[in-house]
Amino acid sequence: MSAATVGQYGAFLLIVVLLVKPLGGYLARVFGGQRTWLDPVLRPVEKAIYRAAGVDAAAEMGWKVYAACFMGFGLGGTLLLYLVLRLQPLLHTFDPSYRPGPLPPDLALNTAISFATTTTWQAYAGESTMTYASQVVGLTSQNFLAGAAGLAVGIAFIRGLARERTALLGNFWVDVTRATLWVLLPLAVVTSPVLVWQGVPANFARYVHATVLQPSGHEQVIAMGPVAALEPIKNLGTNGGGFFNANAAHPFENPTPLTNLVELLSIAILPAALTYTFGRMTGRPAQGWVLLAVMLALFVAGLVVCHVAEQRGEVPAVVGVDHQAGPLQAGANTEGKEARFGIGGSVLAAVTTSNGATGSSNSMHDSYTPAGGLVTILNMLLGEVVFGGLGSGLYGLVLVALIGLFVAGLMIGRTPEYLGKQLGSAEMKLVALYAVIAPLTILPLAAIALVTDAGLAGLTTNRGPHGLSEVLVAYTTSVANNGQSFAGLGANTVFYNLTTALAMVAGRFGPAVPALALAGRFAAQPSRPVTDGTLPTDTPLFAGLTVGTILVVGALSYLPVLALGPIVEQLLSAR
Repeated sequence: MSAATVGQYGAFLLIVVLLVKPLGGYLARVFGGQRTWLDPVLRPVEKAIYRAAGVDAAAEMGWKVYAACFMGFGLGGTLLLYLVLRLQPLLHTFDPSYRPGPLPPDLALNTAISFATTTTWQAYAGESTMTYASQVVGLTSQNFLAGAAGLAVGIAFIRGLARERTALLGNFWVDVTRATLWVLLPLAVVTSPVLVWQGVPANFARYVHATVLQPSGHEQVIAMGPVAALEPIKNLGTNGGGFFNANAAHPFENPTPLTNLVELLSIAILPAALTYTFGRMTGRPAQGWVLLAVMLALFVAGLVVCHVAEQRGEVPAVVGVDHQAGPLQAGANTEGKEARFGIGGSVLAAVTTSNGATGSSNSMHDSYTPAGGLVTILNMLLGEVVFGGLGSGLYGLVLVALIGLFVAGLMIGRTPEYLGKQLGSAEMKLVALYAVIAPLTILPLAAIALVTDAGLAGLTTNRGPHGLSEVLVAYTTSVANNGQSFAGLGANTVFYNLTTALAMVAGRFGPAVPALALAGRFAAQPSRPVTDGTLPTDTPLFAGLTVGTILVVGALSYLPVLALGPIVEQLLSAR
């Protein structure tokens, strides 16, 4: 590993850690109703929105109403985006000579659900399928709203642990409004000019028609457009989804190493900062730092494994080929990677995006070594508890930690407690429900795809273990609301459009509803005092217990399918 790569990894992690406290404190003030420096500008806008929508900002909700609003909001966003995509030819294209038609019903439904659930799985090429208006009015607006809704659920979950003897978790509409106005919009406004400065387009110019150099003289149509409007929020909202088919590998979306760093930081900073928000709102800052330590430990482990796998490549030493990095060659497995990012920038993006519920990939993960690709798959299968989606990453990590806490409580013969809240049978049933939703969605859908003609038809390039990995990733990324892909799978079919859409819905609402129900039960409990029999949850021991639980639960759920896919592929390549 070169000094430059170590410096890149270190700088990224250092910046994230340094931003956790100030940004996490800001989030606590925003959702605690405390004064911020943006209040003079945004308070009047907020009140106007409430008046127009008929929202009583002072009325709080129990978990059932909060969950119903969350699901209704997602359904409304899906229907509106579906209409935009189906009526696309009627919208302004800013280039009369290039007018894409409406998306087919199955693709429009898949895309609408994808962006309304922050998955942003794309079974289409953005620059050739979407108009500028569809990209801005439809996709960009959903990136803001869906990201804000996820953050709202995370904040409601924290309130459940922070409060006692109440059935109320806050007001969903207030939380979404404040998440949009105070958090996502300001950060997007700050980030966008940096991207424009580095060369990301921000215009409504006509498509550029360029004559290619081949003797045939064919013309290439190059989309321009308001790329800098979509790019910041797709990362800040942990959405993903590219203006262009190549996503963050496209030079118009991610032209320089600086934009690569800015975009990756945009993915990680808010989910990481929520750990400090968690500690601040619950009155136990040490708890938040423990959660952050767990995230960082798993992130670094994945980063090292993926980097070593990609740097070593797959060429056996007995062949006598020098594949090591040196002054005259990049070395390593460079297939599917942009030269301007190299191994370091590509691996950092792969690990960050697969952990952060943001499919904003800057390299072709389908071309990674089996071990390198396995890291990205595992990050999603483990629930994206390292940073993760806005809100979902935090409550996912806490819920998995509760499994370890419950097991530890059984070992010492004591009913486990977390932050003064007792984990009884009802609470653990909700935690168990959360834990089984993903495997009960991913594994059956992948099995159906692998034994039906409609599913196997998508494997146009690879069969065998790698083909299994491609199918597994399709459903894993859908349930994880991530949107990455092993792009060798031909996914734009009625079968995959409908089944991945089903997985996206299960992955968005399946974990969120039990999390809100658990928050409601915690909020209704009194806060129990710490005694000598209470297992400390702010120590390195508990952090290690949480890491172990994450790995064990993941292995119990997915080891057989991983053994048939990337693991056996790695063993075969090492022969």
